[in-house]
Amino acid sequence: MFDELSARFEDAVKGLRGQDTISETNVEAALKDVRRALLEADVSLPVVKDFVADVRQKAVGAEVVRGVSPDQKFIQVVHEQLVEVMGGDNAPLAKASEAPTVVLMAGLQGAGKTTATAKLGLHLKDQGRRALMVGADVYRPAAIEQLRTLGGQIGVEVFSLGSEAKPEDIAAAGLAKAKAEGFDTLLVDTAGRLQIDTEMMGEMVRIRTAVQPDEVLLVVDSMIGQEAAELTRAFHDQVGITGAVLTKLDGDSRGGAALSIRKVSGQPIKFIGTGEKVEALQPFHPERMASRILGMGDVLTLVEKAQKEVELADVEKMQKKLQEATFDFSDFVKQMRLIKRMGSLGGLMKMIPGMNKLDDGMLKQGEQQLKRIEAMIGSMTEQERENPDLLAGHPSRRRRIATGSGHQPAEVDKVLADFQKMRGFMQQMSNGAMPGMGGMPGMPGMGGMPGMGGMPGMGGMPGQGQGQAAGRRGKGGPPKRQKPAKKRRGFGDL
Repeated sequence: MFDELSARFEDAVKGLRGQDTISETNVEAALKDVRRALLEADVSLPVVKDFVADVRQKAVGAEVVRGVSPDQKFIQVVHEQLVEVMGGDNAPLAKASEAPTVVLMAGLQGAGKTTATAKLGLHLKDQGRRALMVGADVYRPAAIEQLRTLGGQIGVEVFSLGSEAKPEDIAAAGLAKAKAEGFDTLLVDTAGRLQIDTEMMGEMVRIRTAVQPDEVLLVVDSMIGQEAAELTRAFHDQVGITGAVLTKLDGDSRGGAALSIRKVSGQPIKFIGTGEKVEALQPFHPERMASRILGMGDVLTLVEKAQKEVELADVEKMQKKLQEATFDFSDFVKQMRLIKRMGSLGGLMKMIPGMNKLDDGMLKQGEQQLKRIEAMIGSMTEQERENPDLLAGHPSRRRRIATGSGHQPAEVDKVLADFQKMRGFMQQMSNGAMPGMGGMPGMPGMGGMPGMGGMPGMGGMPGQGQGQAAGRRGKGGPPKRQKPAKKRRGFGDL
């Protein structure tokens, strides 16, 4: 998401590089690129005008401290303005003083309301809350059944009176059930239309009157661009929204909706949908999103994803295996499946600062290669998976694995060789050394991990000199004098 917008913002600051200050003269070209970037991202025109004017006012004459270049200062100003436009701080879901908290889900047909309702139900369940989902979409065929299916998958109860009852009656009956049975949150999935109409708005008002919601969340398809501004304004004027859920941010989204909703309605984006899986819902953090747009990554979200999926005991066990070089193919498959649960490889890599420029085609090739490796590992016996050294001196085993997985023996040979290299590399890292990262097999240049060939530019990592020097020391003696190394590109050069 936001790839085009990120590239445009990068172009905007090129003209400021090498300048001594930010002046009215040299900032105009940058602002012109910013304006073009926002318009191409389908941001609402009034929002673009206000954004550019605010950036101009804050950037011109801004104090550039020693050690900070004008282009870096301009990026800081743009980042701060992006955060402000998208709401400043994370806005958590309201919690009523007296249970249940009632959340009304609104929006057009096709925006993903029913799926968003289930995603929110799972999110609340993970927080220890007990939610009841109400199917009040009596018009779309199988909408209620879809909600029941999703509820069964995530273990969240669904209530409905069928498609013959009035939506407001269904919502009211769901509220009565939630109060009687001790649910702390009620999620009401309502019907959408292909376009905004009087009948739709009238029904939403009746449902709102029936349940008196604490939250009215507008579910917006992020791919509709600046149309999101008009949609938000219409719903807010007639129904009154308290926040938004932005869906389909994993698609070919240009980002206009994310930058328009708060400015138009004054209400925050509370959640974003980042995939089709029911787990793919994240609280919206404006600062993190601004960092992604400007190519700075989003390490905090990456850490939160990992913390959600990884158990501390598993981490300690894996650390021990890495130190002892006993990491095996079974462990490797577990790690691959962990990555899949966290999201796509490309999405995760781009949360790392400096990685936003990685070629999408290369990342897709890496994902495909990981699938091929998983197929090869699936053709191994349990003994072979737990003891990869068994394969080294037995070509017949490798031929059997190749046949069973539909690959060539040479491919199995390469995976085995790459795996052994990775195991040695990981052992050095876990023992304190930081060797240069050769290349992840499968992605030209990243060294180590079978199936991912290598990422250009990831030569030495910060601190690698100390680690290597420490590894070459004698027993208590000083490090040997080394010849000056050629400059290698690190994360900062990506």
